[in-house]
Amino acid sequence: MSLTEPVHPVVPDRFFESRFGLTPDRVGQTLGGTLRAAVDYADLFVEHTVRESIALEEGIVKKASRAVEQGAGVRVLAGEKTGYAHTDDLSTKALRAAAEAARAIAEGGGARGASVAVTPIGRPRHDLYPAVEPAVDRPIADKVRLLEEIDRLARAIDPRVTKVVASFSAEHKVVLVAGSDGRMVGDVQPLVRLTVQVIARDGENRQVGTYGGGGRYPFEWFLEERRWERFTREAVRIALVNLDAVDAPAGEMTVVLGPGWPGILLHEAVGHGLEGDFNRKKLSAFSGRIGERVASDLVTVVDDGTLPGRRGSLNVDDEGVPTSRTVLIEKGILKGYLQDRLNARLMGMALTGNGRRESYRHVVMPRMTNTFMLAGTDDPADILRSVGRGLYAVNFGGGQVDITNGKFVFSASEAYLIEDGRPTRPVKGATLIGNGPDVLTRVSAVGHDLMLDEGVGTCGKDGQSVPVGVGLPTIRIDGLTVGGTKG
Repeated sequence: MSLTEPVHPVVPDRFFESRFGLTPDRVGQTLGGTLRAAVDYADLFVEHTVRESIALEEGIVKKASRAVEQGAGVRVLAGEKTGYAHTDDLSTKALRAAAEAARAIAEGGGARGASVAVTPIGRPRHDLYPAVEPAVDRPIADKVRLLEEIDRLARAIDPRVTKVVASFSAEHKVVLVAGSDGRMVGDVQPLVRLTVQVIARDGENRQVGTYGGGGRYPFEWFLEERRWERFTREAVRIALVNLDAVDAPAGEMTVVLGPGWPGILLHEAVGHGLEGDFNRKKLSAFSGRIGERVASDLVTVVDDGTLPGRRGSLNVDDEGVPTSRTVLIEKGILKGYLQDRLNARLMGMALTGNGRRESYRHVVMPRMTNTFMLAGTDDPADILRSVGRGLYAVNFGGGQVDITNGKFVFSASEAYLIEDGRPTRPVKGATLIGNGPDVLTRVSAVGHDLMLDEGVGTCGKDGQSVPVGVGLPTIRIDGLTVGGTKG
């Protein structure tokens, strides 16, 4: 069996036994080492991951890497305390030591408990990514050839393109999760991403355009419908648009957000504030507000980890809980939070399948999967026509948010002035400044054109990064502060 033998998430239990050498009895003995009267729950997370990345710059492979990691983490929950220990050694001795260390951290030491009877579940509830050849097993020559095609096409589109950076990354992860409740489940999680960045130059004016996509797909997904070509053309288009951009105006104005990737504003400004840990600790602007109106009645926000093939989707989360579709805000009313086991138990709320971690070296936290606003009924063209003067933002770069008060700042990488109901001149240097809970109350129109992003999002929290998805229909926001270079 190769390290990355292609398997389906719905596989015989013995696949995970042969991959990790862990029988239900060995897993049960490890978990038994965590149990005492004060321990509420314990779990074992085992992971084998192959990661690969290649970057082509100026027609030359400037960077290529491949890494393999394997290990296990043992977590013990006792009241509000979490004990966590990890090891890259899957021997019985090492796992037992990790279990005892985690218990000692959470509960203060003491004698080891009895073995736990572990029963493999057999198959996850979901089947969101098909059985395919892992992209990490595809010959590197195929990937380099694709990046070279991207480089040639970008330069051929317009002579003002002076630099092209094309990168491909892939991951193939096999995980096994077992809990002290006796449940054990495994999953095989592929992930790919393709990114194109170009620099266009007109005299001393140099502008950047970036575009890409991916998800839990095979390498061939980029070749189907020549997606790689569309990504390349979009990157070039954005760079050329920005060559003609004028300085962005500053002040309070009506802002229209385009569909798709602008949902990153929703993710940052609102999504993090709806994660269970921030609300249990009363650090979020949404703490204690379930049942209250927090947004316009046009706004419904969901987090959905069950969308087939999407970058943020999972058959099971990193606690072995099936992912779900969680309604966070419904017609403006706050309905709930995103939960992992610890925070759900302490808050007396249901699990939502949002317990996530970067790797076996990291402890679980409640995190988003694919977070988006549902479509409304307005025609996007009518939304634009309703604005006499404003800003139309269709792509975003970086941003930051303060969870405690919801204040955010986001920079637009592609935006246009709206004049007399239509987008006109592109602008540069535009930033959107506001407050997450407040901005949702200012949504005055929601289009019927919901789009999810292309599959490039990565979310950071407490030093951990996980893949996520975002989405948005065209929306109108009244009275949002725009920071620019022109008063």
